[in-house]
Amino acid sequence: MKRKVIITVFVITCLLSLNAFALNGLVDTDGKLEKVETSKYMGDTLWVLVAAFLVFFMQAGFAMVESGFTRAKNAVNILMKNLMDFSMGSVAYWAIGFAIMFGAGNAFMGTSGWFVPSESLAEGAATDTSVFSALEWSSVPTYAAWLFQLVFAATAATIVSGAMAERTQFKSYLIYSIFITGIIYPVVGHWIWGGGWLADVGVSDFAGSTVVHSTGGWLALTGAIVLGPRIGKYDGDGNPRPIAGHNLPLAALGVFILWLGWFGFNPGSQMGADAGPISHIAITTNLAAATGAILAMITAWLILGKPDAGMALNGALAGLVAITAGCAFVSPVSAAIIGALGGIVVVLSVLLFEKLRIDDPVGAISVHGTCGALGTILLGFFHEIGDTALGVFFGGGFGFLWAQIVGVVAVFVWCLVTGFILFYGIKAATGLRVTEEEEQAGLDYEEHGASAYPDFNVSSMR
Repeated sequence: MKRKVIITVFVITCLLSLNAFALNGLVDTDGKLEKVETSKYMGDTLWVLVAAFLVFFMQAGFAMVESGFTRAKNAVNILMKNLMDFSMGSVAYWAIGFAIMFGAGNAFMGTSGWFVPSESLAEGAATDTSVFSALEWSSVPTYAAWLFQLVFAATAATIVSGAMAERTQFKSYLIYSIFITGIIYPVVGHWIWGGGWLADVGVSDFAGSTVVHSTGGWLALTGAIVLGPRIGKYDGDGNPRPIAGHNLPLAALGVFILWLGWFGFNPGSQMGADAGPISHIAITTNLAAATGAILAMITAWLILGKPDAGMALNGALAGLVAITAGCAFVSPVSAAIIGALGGIVVVLSVLLFEKLRIDDPVGAISVHGTCGALGTILLGFFHEIGDTALGVFFGGGFGFLWAQIVGVVAVFVWCLVTGFILFYGIKAATGLRVTEEEEQAGLDYEEHGASAYPDFNVSSMR
């Protein structure tokens, strides 16, 4: 009995000693928890990095979607474009893109922070001591913020590869990747996220329906126009012909990967591990994707007579793109409505661009350009969460809606002007489209000397 008492006292003493030791590191002389701020800093940084890793994995999703929706003879080319636009973009965004987007500068672009200097952005950093004054609200290190923003820049760049698939010279695509991640996209980002003139107007785009997706979508539009349609896409009377992709299961896998990655894309844009907000954003993100898929399926069923799988897959992506602008500012009910509208509009947009003889093999223009603009404008109606409800449906008036429309139009004009200059410039300097013989044979062997399916006859797989 005495032994048990001694052992019990000893254990209690040890536990009290360990507890005192732990508190000694956490409590200062005034009795305050001095490590709480450090723990928040570490938690925010870890969350932002994990979210960045999820968004990076979206590159695999884009590669699967685009290769699945195109023909087998071009699969290697699609994979190489998705690999290299991230690789080329990483260097361009590190060297100049991040500085243009977030560096202290003017209303049009940032002019400081080239090659991403390593100063840490402490919470509450003074504007005049920070190279990246637009990020002073963030508590994560500069490098963590750069990595998270890099994967967004790469997303904008890779959107274009799908719309220009099966007919674009590989070397020309590499040139394009540098310009979009280094200049065109960062300028848009600075206007809205970097304290530029659209931010002053009052434009809100939480995670990038316009900044990321419409930028990529509208540049994809210019690229598809300059290139022209694929051989055989239209008959002699100008009527569109279906050119089926070779692997719908691969495309479906890509959509599920992208859906997963969006849980980093949208909640990660909180730039902190704030439990309530990131949970709310995850819910609105998921609901919009689900209703987008459902309504795209129904719309295609009504128009085409069948519940088209490709349209349903793009409907999920359309819902995700549409909710990205307002995922933090709308209720779950509003998110479901926004996603549903995205699902309807993406089907109508795909059919419209096809009628206009703008050949987009994967529907990238409609998913990202059209639905990105749609989601940004719809935020003007549905914004209800925050210090003040700004949406028209919640008593906010039309001022905020007008700002959203101005932002959408400004980015549209910027992308069309710079996109046409870029693609026509590349076309004149190095050429943009492959020869007819190369297109007929497939870009895999002609551009890369390889096949995604060496043991099969790719012509029989389309």
